[in-house]
Amino acid sequence: MQNKWKIVMPTPVAAAGMALLKDRPDVEAVVLGKFSTEAFHAALKDAHGVTLGLTPFGEAECEAAPELKVAARIGVGYDTVDVSALTRRKIPLMVTGIANSVSVAEHAIFLMMSLAKRGADYDRMVRENRWGDRFGELPVDLFQKTLLIIGFGRIGSRTAKRCLAMDMEVLVYDPYVPPAVIRGSGCEPVANLMDGLARADFVTVHCPKNAETIDLIGRGELAAMKRTAYIVNTARGGIINEDALYDALKGGTIRAAGLDVLDKEPPAEAHKLCALPNIIFAPHMAGVTAEALARMAAATVQNVLDVFDGKPNPDNVVNREVLA
Repeated sequence: MQNKWKIVMPTPVAAAGMALLKDRPDVEAVVLGKFSTEAFHAALKDAHGVTLGLTPFGEAECEAAPELKVAARIGVGYDTVDVSALTRRKIPLMVTGIANSVSVAEHAIFLMMSLAKRGADYDRMVRENRWGDRFGELPVDLFQKTLLIIGFGRIGSRTAKRCLAMDMEVLVYDPYVPPAVIRGSGCEPVANLMDGLARADFVTVHCPKNAETIDLIGRGELAAMKRTAYIVNTARGGIINEDALYDALKGGTIRAAGLDVLDKEPPAEAHKLCALPNIIFAPHMAGVTAEALARMAAATVQNVLDVFDGKPNPDNVVNREVLA
């Protein structure tokens, strides 16, 4: 029987997660804070669990952690993790389920509303006493508009539910979700992405970033959209090709965009997209609210403890084949 479990935390988790460890004298948590790759690898030498924010974790880290039993993401995305390296070692990669799904869904709608209602523009008009400019470009309603959701998982399905409540027509493109499931949620499945883009007034991206979805939205896809359409991405940078998006926004191919994510975060210098007036940004904060941080921290630590206790929640395991 294991005498003492060790969890390495490259970045701290919220108090709700640490509180779960108070009644576990058999578990030691090592929080690194600011660290080098060498220090991280050294800490992993006798680690049984690791919690990961956006810290990359791949073959080198697996080699440095011969005792590792579980890796747990503080969130649901895992594009910075080499899942195959963990799978080869029978190590489960855990995610936090629905802990921040509602937060991201709300943020996607916030970006759509901000674009449609010209939130940032109107704020500047008042601050600069430019009331005469308010009728230059009128805001639009979401009511009875068509929304295309790309990706119908935990976040996309919750976004759909909220947009249906605003009387939007919701289309869904997700080749991995049965059409009957989509229809059962009150939405219309579209088998062809280009067809969905052509019909949409709003597009919101909620799919994972992987080899299949990098540059999923490029020049051809943007050209298929209405000139009056808006696109929002709260998933991962790189799913929308940023060069293509820049040209589409600058040339009027689409009306506007809202991005919570960029391909490189933070960019080395001001991104060229920042020079455009018809785009709004957030610094990768869609899933980060006070409540979501607490839920994610608790879920992350619980995922690790469940593996230590021999009862991992299969719904939170990315590479479920390691449980066989």
